[in-house]
Order: sequence, then structure tokens, then C-alpha cells
Amino acid sequence: MMASLFSSFDPSTTLGIPLNWTSLMLGLLIIPTSFWVIPSRMEILWNKIINMLHTEFKTLLGLSKMNGSTLVFISLFSLIMFNNFMGLFPYIFTSTSHLAMSLTLALPIWMSFMLYGWFVNTTHMLAHQVPQGTPAILMPFMVCIETVSNLIRPGTLAVRLSANMIAGHLLLTLLGNTGSSMASTMIWILIITQLLLLLLESAVSIIQAYVFAVLSTLYSSEVV
Repeated sequence: MMASLFSSFDPSTTLGIPLNWTSLMLGLLIIPTSFWVIPSRMEILWNKIINMLHTEFKTLLGLSKMNGSTLVFISLFSLIMFNNFMGLFPYIFTSTSHLAMSLTLALPIWMSFMLYGWFVNTTHMLAHQVPQGTPAILMPFMVCIETVSNLIRPGTLAVRLSANMIAGHLLLTLLGNTGSSMASTMIWILIITQLLLLLLESAVSIIQAYVFAVLSTLYSSEVV
């Protein structure tokens, strides 16, 4: 039973233990074993999606020496998209709506890129602080601006994902709570609206996972 508008985002249960985080592992129970054994339609569709993402991420990276690096971003896309979709089901905790989850994904990726870039490609990282053609008088300001924009990248990645997940779920919850006080003739309009919003949230779940993975790929291409 929902006690408040934000109770669906509460990781704790009636026992006072944050057991709702176990929703991250629901995929292991839902994906059938036949998916891994025989070439089912679902497996064929997923392989096409993976091949498409591999081609696009490889184009963004643009380096042949980073073979296999696209698998990291494909796995990241899969994890985020699955958890976004699971949050659309009733009474399932949306883990990606919490900064604890999104920052856990964004911060280590960004930190590993920075450590690799500054230790391996120091000259390239220093040159990246000042765009080509910048006047000499503006160079100190450009360094400050580029440094700040670089430092806020993990935060913008995490907040973008969490905010989009929270906004859609709150809108669905608000409309759903008004159903008990509406006239019977308006219920059908509410149901149709909820279905359209659910369809929109399904698209947002895929788009946000794709944006997170693409931006992570772009950030990695800048340090090489």
C-alpha cells in the first residue's frame, strides 16, 4: 500500500531493510533458460540490437586498438534499460531513479577515463583543455570552463537518468491517484491517458539508457 507519492521510490520495506534493491536481480528470474540454449526470436532480436549498438559505438570510438571496449557500453545499456523497464511494473522498485544507483554507474566510468587519460595521454588531455584557435587572452578562462565541465560530467549523467525516471513515475502516480475521485464517465479517458503515458515511459526507458551509454562512449573517445 502506497503511503505517499514518493513511497514507490523508497528502498526500505516494512522490515526497515532496503530489500527493494534486490529488484536489480529480477532479470535472472524472468529471462527463460531457453533464451541461452536455442535461437529463439527474443535471442535473435537481442543479437540484432547488440550488433547495431556495437557498430554505432565502434564508430564513435573510431579506434581499432580498442577492440572489445564496446561490450562495456553495451552491457551498461542493457543494465540500465532493463531496470528502467522493470520500474514500469506495479510495486517494483525503480533502482535507476536513485542517485545511489546512477552515480555508481557514472562515477567509476568517468574516473577510469580520467585516470587513463592523465596517466597515459597527458599531452592530449592538456591540449584538450584549450580548443584550437582560442585567443591567448581567453586561454585561462577556457581552462577553467573545460575543467568545470569535465568535473560535472558524472553528475550530469546521473541526474539526467534519475530525473527522467522520477518525472514519468510521479506523473503516472499522480494521475492514478485521481481515479478514485473522478466520475465514471471520465475513467476511460484516464485509462487511455495512462496507457499513452506508459507507452511514452517505455520509449523514455530505452532513450535514457541509450543516451547514458552514448555519452559514456563519447567521454571515453576524448581521452584516447
